[in-house]
Amino acid sequence: MVITRTPYRVSFFGGGTDYPPWYLKNGGAVLCTTIDKYCYISCRILPPFFEHKFRVVYSKVELCQSIDEIQHPSVRAALRFLKFNRGLEIHHDGDLPARSGIGSSSSFTVGLVHSLYSLQGVMPNKRRLAMESIHIEQQMIKETVGSQDQVSAAFGGLNRIDFSRDGFIDVQPVTLAEARQDEFNRHLMLFYTGIKRTASTIADGYVKSISKKHIALGRMHQMVGEGLDTLCSNRNICDFGELLHEGWLLKKSLGSMVSNPIVDDLYDRARDAGAIGGKILGAGSGGFLLLFVPPSAQEDVRNALSKLIHVPFKFEHGGSQVIFYEPQQDYHELERDREERDVDSFRELTSVVKSMIVDMPTTSHKVEDDMELAT
Repeated sequence: MVITRTPYRVSFFGGGTDYPPWYLKNGGAVLCTTIDKYCYISCRILPPFFEHKFRVVYSKVELCQSIDEIQHPSVRAALRFLKFNRGLEIHHDGDLPARSGIGSSSSFTVGLVHSLYSLQGVMPNKRRLAMESIHIEQQMIKETVGSQDQVSAAFGGLNRIDFSRDGFIDVQPVTLAEARQDEFNRHLMLFYTGIKRTASTIADGYVKSISKKHIALGRMHQMVGEGLDTLCSNRNICDFGELLHEGWLLKKSLGSMVSNPIVDDLYDRARDAGAIGGKILGAGSGGFLLLFVPPSAQEDVRNALSKLIHVPFKFEHGGSQVIFYEPQQDYHELERDREERDVDSFRELTSVVKSMIVDMPTTSHKVEDDMELAT
């Protein structure tokens, strides 16, 4: 059995420039971090005692005889990609709800690919995990998703991620003094709006016309460098919050589904209570609301958003990891060993029979000679 733990991500700047239709023509960059909230995937080879060959447990339970029958798109595509034809049981558990803007679908894909490789005795590096997960989601499932979520989930940490026109993705860890990183973390608050949405549906609304968003996306790309300059200097860290506010206004201009009256009201109430800036994570329209709030104003913001769930978090730096591995009895190997032993026994028997056949003429002549002597 294998259990992987893969973090969710929080994106600050550059979201939208990580979609291939944009960065393959213009380049792109994001500033993002993973947090100490995780997706857990457990996998084990399924013993041959069940009527089903695959058991997949998430918000639903699927019992299937073939990969084609599996309804979960990431599971079906990952098994096809890795040509995994063995009986398998997969369980998913997450610290945060799906469809909420924290990259949960990509964390699932990265964690699943990591688990499947580990079951086969393969230790993929972080880049391989990221790039193969991007291929599964963008090319095999045909989801309208960017490329930052898979990279963040695989690598972990606070990073600047650059997307080149030739398709190369460069991950640059952001190195901050411990005191500065703690100060940054203490100014961030995360609230769950309770609104679930499908990111690819929202993204479809502006990705199809993404080539017409040059001014907004160009400025959002530029903010990555400006945000880094603030973090990596002695400037007032609240400048980062002001930049987040500007970024949110730009993000809303990308499409009519990025925000809605409920989200706008929540954001305005938070700002009135002392938040400097913030954004809806992911494609928008719901999910998690990230806010930049001075510690002195955080109690007021919690009161203003008292109907929402406040989710304290810290940055994490490990990325996707195998946290449990234990070999199990492999019945497939036993069956293969039995078949090999049967083949060896058959070959041994055939060899004996052949030797007897070869020896028979000599024995026959001796018997005839003995009979002649007796006569």
